[in-house]
Amino acid sequence: MIGGVLIGAALGWFGPDLAQRFQRSGREAAFPVAGDSLSAQFGFCHVGGGVNCVVDGDTFWFHSEKVRVMDIDAPETHGPRCAEEAALGARATQRLQQLMNAGPFSLESGDRETDRYGRALRVVTRGGQSIGEMLVTEGLAREWDGARHPWC
Repeated sequence: MIGGVLIGAALGWFGPDLAQRFQRSGREAAFPVAGDSLSAQFGFCHVGGGVNCVVDGDTFWFHSEKVRVMDIDAPETHGPRCAEEAALGARATQRLQQLMNAGPFSLESGDRETDRYGRALRVVTRGGQSIGEMLVTEGLAREWDGARHPWC
């Protein structure tokens, strides 16, 4: 009885801090925050429209809406300018699919709702951490600064 109370007290005391440190550690969060209520099983869609599929390292379809991850720029897979860009773009695409399938996530709006191609611009988060930022940390994308830069 006393042991259970002590364990409960320890979890109440250290648990929130421990969970927060894990969520901010650069890994996918094991426990999504309350706002992470979106989920789907994402496949790949390399051409045309789609439903719940990843186009490339910074674009995906979710419930028939095309979404551009607004805080990053990933290498092109559709018309890459060199073999290195194509290879890195393929890795970024695969990783984005893994991250989108890793559990519930949130889509957050920024200063613009859509880009010039009509794609919804969103920051994708899980556990309060940007999935785009994860791709940047892993070397598969770069932070979006408002301009495209060559990958070759």
